[in-house]
This record gives sequence, C-alpha cells and structure tokens, in this order.
Amino acid sequence: MLLEGKRLLITGVLTPQSIAFATAQVCQEQGAEVVLTSFGRAMSLTEKSARRLPTPANVLEMDANDPAQVQAVQEALASRWGYLDGFLHAIAFAPQDALGGNFLHTPWESVQTAFQTSAYSLKAIAAGMLPLMQERGGAIASLDFDATVAWPIYDWMGVCKAGLESVTRYLARDLGPHGIRVNTVSAGPLKTTAAKGIPGFDQIADGWTSRAPLGWDVTDPMPVARAIAFTLSEFAVGITGEMIHVDGGFHAIGTA
Repeated sequence: MLLEGKRLLITGVLTPQSIAFATAQVCQEQGAEVVLTSFGRAMSLTEKSARRLPTPANVLEMDANDPAQVQAVQEALASRWGYLDGFLHAIAFAPQDALGGNFLHTPWESVQTAFQTSAYSLKAIAAGMLPLMQERGGAIASLDFDATVAWPIYDWMGVCKAGLESVTRYLARDLGPHGIRVNTVSAGPLKTTAAKGIPGFDQIADGWTSRAPLGWDVTDPMPVARAIAFTLSEFAVGITGEMIHVDGGFHAIGTA
C-alpha cells in the first residue's frame, strides 16, 4: 500500500464532506496511522467525523495560531509515536469583511487574521513538528486555491493563498536538507463547510465544469484526497516546492 506504516497528522477535518476527512480516509486505506487536530467549538464535529473513518482516529486540540497548542501536539505525538512522517495543513479562515468584493475597504486587522491563520500557520506547524521529522525526513502538504490569478469575491483570501504558495517554496528550501518535502495541492471548488463561508462561491463553482476538460464534480473530494496522499508517499520523493493542480484541467484552459 502507498502509505504502509506511515504516521500522519491531518488538520482541518470538520465533516465527512471535507477534503481533510477524505484525505484521512484515503491515508488509512493506504496503510497509514492517522491523528486529527481540531479546536474550540469545532472539536465536537471533528470527533464525530473521526468515528466515521475506516479506523476511528484520535483528535488532539490545536489552534495553529497558538504556539503552546502546537507544542503540546508535538509532545503528544512524540509520546505516542516518537516521530512523524508528515502532515496535511488544511487550515484557512478570513473574516467576512475580507471576502465578497470588499478588497479596497478591508481593515488591516482582518487581513492580519486571515494571513496568520491561512498562510503563516503552515510555517508555524512545520517548525513545531520539525523535531519529529528532521531525522527521518517526510512530507508536508497543504490545500491551496491557485492564487496566480485574481478571482471574483475571493479577495484577501486569494492574497493569503498566494502567501501560502510562497511559504511552501521557502519551507521546501529550508526543510529539504532534512529530507522533508513541502508541496501544496490546488483543488478545484468543492462544496464543503469551508466553501459555505465564501460569499458568492457558486459564481466560481458553477462555471468550472464547462471549462475543465476533464469535467469537475464539486461534491467529490476524493480526486484531491488521492493527490494529497500521493504527495505524502514515497512515490513523490523527488517533488518539493510544487503547486499541484487537481482541478479537472481548468487552470490550463484560457476560456470555456
């Protein structure tokens, strides 16, 4: 199996419809042991979802913006496993005034919150988990929405995703000597809980299938989950600093 014996940390699981849940499922099916993280009011949702995985998974509390909680997760994993083979960063948030066409009027405080949660947190978790990965090497994956262009209504979250892509490259540079690969997966639009928080999400999603040469099912996270599992596996041993599109080919086509 692709991930036989791997020990992986998966963030961002809310409901069974989420990309992170599908990733945890695929990783387990491919032989990995998985631990999930959540925090605050989302913990109960994550715990319910964790029981629906092929093998029920433990859930650790981790607010990625709280260094003490990141450190506590590192210590819990050190006690549980002694090392970590990789993790998925599936964390993003922007206040409502940072989305939906309000780009010119968004205050710095909202931008700061969005950037810390959606981009800087990748570095924070990578640095926090480094003691568990630096001797054996491993892989880090994150979830992206291609920020090389400006999207309607995505506004400062688009800027944050551009930051995430850049953080990916700099982490690839700095963690490569430890044998740690860092990649981001740019997914096509999917109707997840996170997507419901983006005003006008359907504007982007509705036209995707007609332009994507392979088509695109906005209700199926499995193509994205399988690509993430690939990046976390030894089959991707020569790939780092990369943005991998899993979007039905939408990114390659100029217009419908």
